[in-house]
Amino acid sequence: MNRPVTVIDPATLKVERLLPGPIERAWAYLTESDKRATWLAAGEFDLRVGGRIRLEFNNDKLPGAEKRQGKGQGRFEGVITRLEPLRLLAHTWKWDSGDTEVSYELTPRGKDVLLVIVHRRLDGSALPAGIVSGWDVHSGILADLLNGIEPRPFWATHAKLEKEYAETP
Repeated sequence: MNRPVTVIDPATLKVERLLPGPIERAWAYLTESDKRATWLAAGEFDLRVGGRIRLEFNNDKLPGAEKRQGKGQGRFEGVITRLEPLRLLAHTWKWDSGDTEVSYELTPRGKDVLLVIVHRRLDGSALPAGIVSGWDVHSGILADLLNGIEPRPFWATHAKLEKEYAETP
């Protein structure tokens, strides 16, 4: 099965999604809190190297999400480590095991935009299927929104993907 998420090593995963352009719209969905909240998490980003970021997850508010009594909710902070407007954004993300780093890279592909997300420095043990499936469903919702189609339901899709990723060697 061709999946958009690959595990590069036990502490790193990569997501690749082809999104419809223009690149400015894709960038807005990465950097603007109200747009990012529709697929990942709200929260302000101080768009400069060294600027603070805040991710405010509430997966219960994502498309098709039934209430899970706080599961999938949380606040995370970090600092922007790299910034090339309309092309690259990277930030730390304070995780249970310490600081991880997430980068979002946009590359034009004709009228489309290739989004590559790399999440590094996860705890170094085998990546839990829940993290891998989380990135799959979150980025899939973004692709659905930008393609103008009904977004996939968050929790039902997450459960299905989590099972599939857990069964993959």
